[in-house]
Amino acid sequence: MSPSAVRSILRGIWAVTLLGVVIGSLLPASSALLHLMARSPLNDKGLHFSAYLVLALLPVAGFERRRLGVVTGALMVLLGLALEGGQSFSPGRHVEFNDLVANGTGVLCGILLGLPLRS
Repeated sequence: MSPSAVRSILRGIWAVTLLGVVIGSLLPASSALLHLMARSPLNDKGLHFSAYLVLALLPVAGFERRRLGVVTGALMVLLGLALEGGQSFSPGRHVEFNDLVANGTGVLCGILLGLPLRS
């Protein structure tokens, strides 16, 4: 498979993941999806870390221009901040500082893991 095709696939997975994180972050606490996620072997902070690791890693590895990928990956911190704030408007949800820490740590790790994958 050509590098261009691999990058296209990574960008597509990133877009779907991004949409999933946005939707999942803003659903009410009573939603079936959040009840299902509560059964995950990962705790809430692990889910935050994993999601933001993927959201940062995929653009770093998948965008053609390295700088654009790193900047886009880093901007996921702002997305996490915005979505965490948005949860205050969703029934049964609230802002948690430790979620922001898990998101930011995931972004940092995603960028650091994505850089060597570019080659």
